[in-house]
Amino acid sequence: MFKKVLVADDLGSINLGVITIAKHLGILNVERVEYCDDAYLRIKKGSFDMDPYDLLITDLSFKKDHREQKYTSGEDLVKALRNEYPNLKIIVYSIEDRIQMVRRLVESYKINAYVCKGRKGLDELTKAVQVVYNNDTFFSEQVSPALKRKSKMEIDDFDVLLLEHLAKGDSQEEISQILKAKDLKPSSLSSIEKRLNKLKIQFQANNAIHLVAITKDIGLI
Repeated sequence: MFKKVLVADDLGSINLGVITIAKHLGILNVERVEYCDDAYLRIKKGSFDMDPYDLLITDLSFKKDHREQKYTSGEDLVKALRNEYPNLKIIVYSIEDRIQMVRRLVESYKINAYVCKGRKGLDELTKAVQVVYNNDTFFSEQVSPALKRKSKMEIDDFDVLLLEHLAKGDSQEEISQILKAKDLKPSSLSSIEKRLNKLKIQFQANNAIHLVAITKDIGLI
């Protein structure tokens, strides 16, 4: 079984629950942090001291507070660590269940497991730790479609970005200006209009509000 595990979650009660599971599995060295930056530094120090962590269990959402962070989300943390420590086992334990996001974590960052928080969350996390230790992968049932071939109902990251801005109430003109300020392309108003019209047809939406509602309902944003 894993010898050294780090748990990153800003809710102390979740941390304690995960630690209890780890100890039940015979993992005696379990540490917890509440900030992504702390998780990154702990793992970096462990590697430098020749005492590396075997497994990271991390949430995705971390609430902002007075402390400024370089890594503000679990995804930022996973991305940074996967680039530097490709052999580190990573389990995401989160309430998020958007298929688009889970697929990105799998395809881009090669996470080893994704467990959804909920009634069965701790039981599934227990199984996930065991499965990952045996060099296999584990995904909660509600996000398992992320492992399958994309369906016609799924969209790319740029489409998700557009829809997220629409969901915030940004107009197409405002979205265009935001994309230009971030040097993201395509950013012209005509390109955004064409992309959104294509999405309306794809999802059979009557208007932008309907489009946002549909894509939220099926977990794409």
